[in-house]
Amino acid sequence: MLKVALKPGGLLKNCNCRLLTSSVQKSRKKLVILGTGWASYALLTNVDKSKYDVIVVSPRNHFLFTPLLCSTTVGTLEFRSIIEPVRNTGFRQGDHFHLAFATGVDLEKQLVHCQSALKKELTYSLSYDALVIGVGALSNTFGVPGVTEHAFFLKEVADARRIRNQLLSNFELALQPDLAEEEKKRLLHTVIVGGGPTGVEFGAELYDFFEQDVSRLFGKDEQTKSRVTLVESNKILGSFDGRLQKYAEKKISQRDRFTLLKSSVTEVGADYVKLQDGEVLPCGLVVWSTGLSPRWFTQQLAVTKNERGQILTDAHLRVKDASPETVFAIGDCADIEEQPLPCTAQVAERQGRYLAQRLAIDNVQKRTSFEFKSSGMLAYIGGYEGLTDTPDLKVQGFPSWFLWRSAYLTQLGSWRLRMQVPLDWTKTILFGRDVSRF
Repeated sequence: MLKVALKPGGLLKNCNCRLLTSSVQKSRKKLVILGTGWASYALLTNVDKSKYDVIVVSPRNHFLFTPLLCSTTVGTLEFRSIIEPVRNTGFRQGDHFHLAFATGVDLEKQLVHCQSALKKELTYSLSYDALVIGVGALSNTFGVPGVTEHAFFLKEVADARRIRNQLLSNFELALQPDLAEEEKKRLLHTVIVGGGPTGVEFGAELYDFFEQDVSRLFGKDEQTKSRVTLVESNKILGSFDGRLQKYAEKKISQRDRFTLLKSSVTEVGADYVKLQDGEVLPCGLVVWSTGLSPRWFTQQLAVTKNERGQILTDAHLRVKDASPETVFAIGDCADIEEQPLPCTAQVAERQGRYLAQRLAIDNVQKRTSFEFKSSGMLAYIGGYEGLTDTPDLKVQGFPSWFLWRSAYLTQLGSWRLRMQVPLDWTKTILFGRDVSRF
């Protein structure tokens, strides 16, 4: 007969632990977050996971630090240096992230309908106690013919990689024999549509690439032929202080191969852009960055929206047509009815942090409404010069470029990225940009 010696209370202690863990899991509410952008990621990393069983649904399994996305298009930074995997945020279970599209919401039954991003025929539903919609938005084409088919957008890492490959392909093709001079000029001409921060910073990165690397890697003739045209119907960097806008325009207009055009695009072709006055610009690459439009998921959602198609919320970020404390909307896909705010990473990140704090407060009376105060804006304009526009500080030139890099370095999502990005910057200074095409 086998005898087993037990420590006093040993087995009971283990049983109690299991019961306690099960009790805690059952007492936690199920919070479903849609998206992995600025707003959703800020909520995910700050929410109290002892109170909420968090499930994230997104076709993208990483957070993207978008302010440095333009730098990856020319090899100043590598793609993986600005993305942080969502699973690194301390999920308790492996199935708490779903690589899937949200296809609909049943507000009455509190269900989110999903479709696998890996296997389209696989569909399922997830229940929730609280739902946060943070699916972001798409680039707005304004119905201009040919944009969807021929232009490149700059919202995701995949977009930056496509731009990088197309740009390098154009340079490689321009070096091949028996190519007409006009065709070489076309290939090496990039048109950027939209003079917001993304358009200006992408143009700045291109300018640096032309000045610092093209002659060394492809030849002096290719450097002379390479040029950028930035098309904007109004003023560039319209949200910045007027003096800083003028400084940016002055600096850009002084550059040999950088042209600012005040016009609108009426058509985009495979190898050209047509302007409002009928002028046709032959080009090898078109990058479109002109505002935002709602995603299909947002469009089909049966809730009140504003004229731009964004979900309307109250000052507590609660969706107007849903049960209070059940459905929230944050980031670019939403708009506060009494407090319209710009669609920026800063606003989205603050909303995510606010909602994480609000969800942790059990006392309804202590829950305050969302308030936003801008910390300012930064932009890079090329040639180691930048713009800083804060309530207390207006800076331009090299000091602003240094501040731009320092600020973004501290805001990166993890210490891994804070170590990787300076290494990439250092490698670029010492060895030039990486022009591998893959």
